[in-house]
Amino acid sequence: MCTAIGEDPADVGPAWSLAQDGVTGPIIGPRTVEQLDGSLRALAITLDELFPPPGPNGAKPAPEAYAW
Repeated sequence: MCTAIGEDPADVGPAWSLAQDGVTGPIIGPRTVEQLDGSLRALAITLDELFPPPGPNGAKPAPEAYAW
């Protein structure tokens, strides 16, 4: 998944957390400036293409939208 969008898994994890309802900020623990830069990259990553809303154009709520 991460290679499909050209992002590092360590950056996609916090991005996914931020996309969840009720999450106000993921806990990160960078030890270097490079790791901090990667963690900040999570703010710019959108996962809409990988995880579209359920149903056609979000018409049905989950889990019915995922039923075959």
